[in-house]
Amino acid sequence: MGRGGVRGVVALAACLCALVAGAGIATAGAGSATGGRDRVRWRPPAHLTWYWQLQGHVRIENVAASDIDGFDNGAAEVRRLHALGQHVICYVDVGSWERWRPDARRFPLAVRGKSNGWPGERWLDVRRLSVLEPIMRARFAMCARKGFDAVEPDNMDGFENPTGFHITPAQQLTYDRWVAHAVHRLGMAVFEKNDPEQAARLQPSFDGALDEQCNQYHECGSFRPYLRAGKPVLNAEYKRSLYPGFCSADARLGISGALYALELDGTRFDPCPVPPAARAPLAR
Repeated sequence: MGRGGVRGVVALAACLCALVAGAGIATAGAGSATGGRDRVRWRPPAHLTWYWQLQGHVRIENVAASDIDGFDNGAAEVRRLHALGQHVICYVDVGSWERWRPDARRFPLAVRGKSNGWPGERWLDVRRLSVLEPIMRARFAMCARKGFDAVEPDNMDGFENPTGFHITPAQQLTYDRWVAHAVHRLGMAVFEKNDPEQAARLQPSFDGALDEQCNQYHECGSFRPYLRAGKPVLNAEYKRSLYPGFCSADARLGISGALYALELDGTRFDPCPVPPAARAPLAR
């Protein structure tokens, strides 16, 4: 579960059946397995209520968007969340190899680097675009086929980790921008994942950002380019002693924060208070 590689922590269509006022919910076309020209791409609102769960049966929370694993959840789960008026974000790993995924054998040994700290995971050589692009296109197409509205591409920051490869910041930018472009071509939104160091350069290509522990590591301000552009910044914290204190810092910047269990298994979700206009009551 390649989540939060830089810190070794756990780390985002069918037409919507309900609209939620003030929550940024918009209709989306059904899309196709490989193309997105018939979809209306979701534009996430600046203040987005959200829930993140990557393991276990997905809980229902009173939010505008849920971020769930793209492989482990099918179209029926996406439709269930759509019926409640939610947008659904597809978690996929773009920067590390996971041995249990059904497409794991498609990754040649030459692009698998050092362990990223999680069992069964290895950093990918993102310089090898000709190898990775077809695999990632297939993953994004899976998300579109299941009806997801957006993609959370994990482990986009290999350049600042001991991957076993000499990945430069420029090479990382090239790959990350390609990821955004490929997702957009399929009619879905896409969130930058972590990588505060390159947030200013990545912002024009992405629809929002999801960062882990930006308060704990004093880097929330790095995502101001997104906030200035009216795009959401989602912050997940894992250290219980920081809650609810970090919520004030998030609120001052306009960040949507929440406390989660490190395993992202649904056992803890303590969201920060949100402005009334950003609340998303579930459809009845």
